Order: sequence, then C-alpha cells, then structure tokens
Amino acid sequence: MSTQSGQPQFNQSFAFQKRASELGKSTINLIRVAMFVGGLVAVILGAWAVFSTAATLNVIAVLFGLYFLVIGAIRVVTGLVATGLNAGARILDLLLGVLVLVAGIFMLRNPDTTLVLLSLMVGIAWIIEGVASIAESADDSSRWVGIVFGVISILAGIVVLSVPMQAISTLAIVAGIFLIVAGISQLFRAFRFGRDVVAAL
Repeated sequence: MSTQSGQPQFNQSFAFQKRASELGKSTINLIRVAMFVGGLVAVILGAWAVFSTAATLNVIAVLFGLYFLVIGAIRVVTGLVATGLNAGARILDLLLGVLVLVAGIFMLRNPDTTLVLLSLMVGIAWIIEGVASIAESADDSSRWVGIVFGVISILAGIVVLSVPMQAISTLAIVAGIFLIVAGISQLFRAFRFGRDVVAAL
C-alpha cells in the first residue's frame, strides 16, 4: 500500500500502538480508567512497601501478587472489551494480561516462595510490562509519558534481577520506590491519553 507521495505505508491493523486519534470516546475512556486504576494501585502498594514495618516475605509476595493480578485483569478486560483498538494492541493486552495474571496468581498461592524466586518473577514481569508500554505508546501527548513509564518499568526489572537482594526489606524499599514512580507516571498518562480527541468530539 502506498501514499500519494509514493512512500510505502505499512498496514496499521496489527500495530501495537493505542492510537487515540483512531478511537471512539468510550474506548478512550475505558483505557484512561484502566491506566488510572493501575497507577493508583501501584502508588498505594508502593507506599505501603516503603513505609510498612511489617514487610515479611509472605506479605511482599501477596502485595505483588495483588498488584500483578489487578494489572493483568485490567489488560485482559481492555483487550476483550476495547473493540475500538486495532488487533495488535488487543492481542498484546490479552497475552500480556494472561502472563501477568499467572504471575500474580502464583505469588498469591505461594506466598512462602523464596526471595530469589520472588525477585526473579517481579523483575521479569516488570521488564515485559515496560517493553509492552513502549511498544503500545499512544500517538498523542501521552506518548512520552508511556515511554517514560516503560523505561522506568524496564529499569526496575533490571535492578531487581541484577542487584542481590540480601534482605526482604531491601526488596520492599527498592520495589516500592519504583512502584510509586511508575504509578505516578501512569496516573499522568491516564490524564493525558486521548484528551485532545475527547475534547474535539
């Protein structure tokens, strides 16, 4: 397929971007709510992890299990319900949502898992989430926020995987700080995503 200028134009039906300019108001609002809920959960759980004095291995496993369960459920619902999204974005949401859901369920069912295994699962999940966030970043003013969120998530995953976590309190503080930062960027992203499009409708 070619444009009028003769330059090739790739079929966007399987692109991963969430293009706000091509979405309806209901789909945009759904995605914004999903981003807001995810960001709010991240900030709340991150603050608890940083400031709580009861950060045992079991508690941290349950905390991240709940976080990944919420994030995974949001992505699955978005992939199923947001019919205005292109096929690529919906497939990405569904696949990533299922993977994160599995990680969350595992943590909730096995709260007594070892610190090494917990760090491994958290690190991998964050890297996957970060790559997906960059791949699906929107084409509006929220694009740079999505990229920042993705970079933060990838860095958080790398840190958790590469830095030896000698104590559960260390993992709680490091992961908690990244959760707060990522949550705030996600909340800002929810505020910006599709804002101009909705205003024009």
